[in-house]
Amino acid sequence: MAGTGGEGAVGKVTCAAWIRPRDDYGGPPGVSRLLVAFGRGATASSPPLVDLLEFDAKASALASESEPLARVSVGEDAADTLRAIAVHPGGRELVCATVTGCRFFNLVYKDFGVHLISRDASPLQSIGPQKCLAFSTDGAKFAVGGEDGHLRIFHWPSLITILDEPKAHKSFRDMDISLDSKFLVSSSTDGSARIWNIDEGSPLTNLTRASDEKIEYCRFSRDGAKPFLFCTLVKGHDVLTMAVDISNWKRIGYKRFSAKPISTLAISSDGKYLALGNRDGDFCAVEVKKMEVAHWSKKVHLGFPVSSIEFCPSERVVISTSHQWGAEITKLDVPPEWKVWQIWLALLSLFVSSAVLFYAFFTHARLNLRP
Repeated sequence: MAGTGGEGAVGKVTCAAWIRPRDDYGGPPGVSRLLVAFGRGATASSPPLVDLLEFDAKASALASESEPLARVSVGEDAADTLRAIAVHPGGRELVCATVTGCRFFNLVYKDFGVHLISRDASPLQSIGPQKCLAFSTDGAKFAVGGEDGHLRIFHWPSLITILDEPKAHKSFRDMDISLDSKFLVSSSTDGSARIWNIDEGSPLTNLTRASDEKIEYCRFSRDGAKPFLFCTLVKGHDVLTMAVDISNWKRIGYKRFSAKPISTLAISSDGKYLALGNRDGDFCAVEVKKMEVAHWSKKVHLGFPVSSIEFCPSERVVISTSHQWGAEITKLDVPPEWKVWQIWLALLSLFVSSAVLFYAFFTHARLNLRP
């Protein structure tokens, strides 16, 4: 684990996101293809910042936190501190939420370096505090959910409005977009959750719940198999994770992974693992196929709620954040997966071994057959 809570003169990390540019972007020599964006709070000597850092996959750590590849100020006081970051699937655009609204940045490779360039965000710059930000998987849609319960869905990058619903919820708690970019799920601080049809720009259905149940955090499956929706559910004193079949939006079942209240939910880009952070600063990773806990990290954010978890897109590593301790990088203690080159090497080894055995058998047979 690599801690990132001791930032010195700059503020604590308030939010984080992975950035994985496409191979055709042609970054400068020596710059990793896997980057991390940190939003930092203000201090007496530093304004709110966005930092862009290189991630060393071999060491499962940041290459250098004290010397970011790029750093840009997002304002002058605490009101401009970033609360969330959404990265476009293409890896070249960032949307950052503050108390006053959203800020847009382009990731640009030039002059043998990486730069964050601010761009016009006038449609969203003064819409107030936003709780949730999400790009669709295809990168063609962008959605924001506010603390005032206002849901906005746009075409990207034109920002042409698809849906503008001021009374979607009492106040947003969580939001996610399905793998096929057709549906959006949103949950409210009052325990309700709704499904929206993105293409039609309209509500589709409400997820059913009993009077003693609250639906809190939601994530769509990502493995490309039969699609599900995973939701954390508070039922009395029990904290459960339920699966919903998105063909009819009915519950399939539920399971208890943590006895403590859940504060955030995340899913890996390949859909193989769920991560649940709790209000005591712990988190666990659940293997989706078996629906069993595969990893526990205790006291990562000692005594404070885990506010976000982000899976690395290429490694079994997560970044978790809390308002008290900043960000922590954790390598998951899960079984390693076979890489493509390892599979081909194994097949080649089997082929060579078979050829050697066949040659030895054939040679021995010929010797025995000689008169």
